Amino acid sequence: MAQEKELLLEEAQQQAIATNKHIMIVFSGSDWCAPCIKLARTILDTETFTAYADANYIRMTADFPRKKKNQLPPAIQLRNKQLAERYNKSGGFPLVVLIDATGKKYGEMGYKKTSPAAYIQLLEALHP
Repeated sequence: MAQEKELLLEEAQQQAIATNKHIMIVFSGSDWCAPCIKLARTILDTETFTAYADANYIRMTADFPRKKKNQLPPAIQLRNKQLAERYNKSGGFPLVVLIDATGKKYGEMGYKKTSPAAYIQLLEALHP
């Protein structure tokens, strides 16, 4: 079951509390960032990773496309900017950020040239 990725942070936090999950925010430049595209194609969009992520996280995507045809609605652009100001101050792409239900960041990871299973193990190692 694919989860809603355009949730507001508050909605994601409420879902995380209700389901006893953490939150995963993926910062991406889907139409210009080659490592972002590789991360999505080789890890994030695979059945293995999707099953793991849906079972363990409320997933959010903060995408920053550059091409005019791919621009997001203004409300989503604002939400993504606010997420970046809070959780991706360095502006790195791609960036997978893990936070708990209270909004406290406890881990982050960029693109790694590895398998979905190995990426999952790296994420698991970040858990408090």
